[in-house]
Amino acid sequence: MRLAAPTPEHFTSRLRSPAVAARVGVWLGIAFSICFLTGLVSHWAQDPGQPIPFPTSPSWGYRVTQGLHVITGTAAVPLLLVKLWTVLPKFFERPPLRDPRRLLLTSLERASIGVLVAAGVFLLATGLMNSSQWYPWAFSFRATHYAVAWIAIGALVVHVAVKLPVIRDALTSHVDDTRHDRPTAVEPGALSRRGLLRTTWLAGGVAALATAGSAVPVLRDVSVLGVRSGDGPAGIPINKSAVSAGVTGTATSAAYRLEVAYGDRSVSLSHDDLLALPQHTETLPIACVEGWSASGSWTGVRVADLLDLVEAPRGDVRVESLQESGPFRVTTLQDQFARDERTLLALALDGETLSLDHGFPCRVIAPNRPGVLQTKWVTRLEVQA
Repeated sequence: MRLAAPTPEHFTSRLRSPAVAARVGVWLGIAFSICFLTGLVSHWAQDPGQPIPFPTSPSWGYRVTQGLHVITGTAAVPLLLVKLWTVLPKFFERPPLRDPRRLLLTSLERASIGVLVAAGVFLLATGLMNSSQWYPWAFSFRATHYAVAWIAIGALVVHVAVKLPVIRDALTSHVDDTRHDRPTAVEPGALSRRGLLRTTWLAGGVAALATAGSAVPVLRDVSVLGVRSGDGPAGIPINKSAVSAGVTGTATSAAYRLEVAYGDRSVSLSHDDLLALPQHTETLPIACVEGWSASGSWTGVRVADLLDLVEAPRGDVRVESLQESGPFRVTTLQDQFARDERTLLALALDGETLSLDHGFPCRVIAPNRPGVLQTKWVTRLEVQA
């Protein structure tokens, strides 16, 4: 027995209305826009080749933008589900083949909705998986997420442009106005339209609150979906342990040396040598792409002072880690970070020797910098002037 495809007549609820879809769409658009813009900031922060250098101040800037990125992305999940539910009948309407203008607008509307929903689902699903550090795919998350984000925002712009007259009319009319409803949308439904909207706002708010604790410490006890609770030495969570990085032997060996190099000039420093240099303390956050962040009081040697040991000019610094492999075993510390007085090669956290999982014997800690670039178990600094 073959099942017939649904038709618009199968969808009879008054809740499936442009009046509801437009109002949910406004907040979904706001959430998507914040997610997109903060995602661009994150991409900018992680790419040292950008024509405009990423700023070092405020030191908490990346913490705020990436926290907003994950919070608004999570809040968008219930908004997207309700939006999809309200516009579902549109996918089953017959195209107006005899009216070329209406056919074009209808095609653009359906294509924009389809692309927006598909891209939105992909971004939200993979973003949540990334927050949980679960990668059941072979593609590059960062590059793919960035590309699909542009597709999603483009589809959103096309959708708003095509539907602008209806959206404007629906938003300026009473929520129970039926002028733009389909003729078959006559059943009242289990909730009123206002009730559905309030439930949607509540669901979005709960989703945001359940996630925000990863970036807002005072909310950690109620943020059940927060990917990091603050557990870890000195309250700083750990993404990658020394065991998983394969550095337990090399990081604790008496033979450990930090090499600082520029051209044919270099110095080799033991852990004791680093401790003998002038020490400085800075309170700086670790802010990760997964959305969590935490502040700590870091003590160590200024990177600028280390570079002065080899009389290096200004320039980007190649940072190498003891870890055996991984995409961030080698990172670039851009010149503006390397010469910032707050940028340290940290040896201690909150007055205690740096733990092995936090990067012992030393790690980079710089203001306003993604956590994945705050390299742990540093073994070499080389100026690329």
